[in-house]
Amino acid sequence: MMVSFDTFTKEQLMKNKAEINLTAEMKDGKIRGTAFMGCNRMFFNSEFKSKNNVKISGVGSTLMACQEMELENKFVKAFETMTHYKIEGHFLTLYDEKGNEMKFLAADWD
Repeated sequence: MMVSFDTFTKEQLMKNKAEINLTAEMKDGKIRGTAFMGCNRMFFNSEFKSKNNVKISGVGSTLMACQEMELENKFVKAFETMTHYKIEGHFLTLYDEKGNEMKFLAADWD
């Protein structure tokens, strides 16, 4: 579940059910993940490397047009620029070279 990104409030992220899913099977060192930001289902490849480096590639999505797509548009633009990650407890933070970040909370956290 996404809990922090850009200027969006946690309430906005929760309303849109913003999330990424990294629970797919790993193949050739890559995880084929999915994401949802309120409209389209997205898919991508993620490769978590040593020294907290991550490579996000192959981002694609369904092509539905929704009334509110600001979160999704900003997410798609920023997601592939994420180059580093940090895991702290149940939180995964992705960030780029400029310090922009997106933070997620594990769905199984209670």
